[in-house]
Amino acid sequence: MPLPQTPFTVDPRIVLPVPAPGEVWTVGAVILNADGKAFAQKRSPNRRLFPDSWDIVGGHVEAGETLLEALAREVEEETGWRLRHVRRSLGTTTWTGDDGAGLRHEADYLVEVEGDLDRPVLERSKHSDHGWFGPEDLDRLKENRRPGEFLIHDLIARAVRWSPQ
Repeated sequence: MPLPQTPFTVDPRIVLPVPAPGEVWTVGAVILNADGKAFAQKRSPNRRLFPDSWDIVGGHVEAGETLLEALAREVEEETGWRLRHVRRSLGTTTWTGDDGAGLRHEADYLVEVEGDLDRPVLERSKHSDHGWFGPEDLDRLKENRRPGEFLIHDLIARAVRWSPQ
């Protein structure tokens, strides 16, 4: 059963991708705190896809959902926070996971949320840790990733540079 959502706003300059039939899409949210640091959570070591690696909030778009509906749902499911505003697109990418499930398309966004940023409610079966990452912390985002697998590092580095702090 979908979670009830409060309305959120989207910057009018954002152009949303339109998934083609049969494509698998994921969405991601980079969330900044008042200090301009970005939130990331560590995937549990038993996860099939990217085990024990840092990740942004997000996940797969479910049947019948728009990209933004999926983004709002994932933010709430993974943190307990609510999506308030989609500030900017961080881009789209295509990737193949290490789980054998094939090609995925991903749309990532810099977002603002409502809730107590000091107390995220993690999905403990899926995430083992969380942290806030500024420019001095970015190398930690490369843990358990091989060269060329730095999507999360690169997204957060870009978002932190754009931070008004």
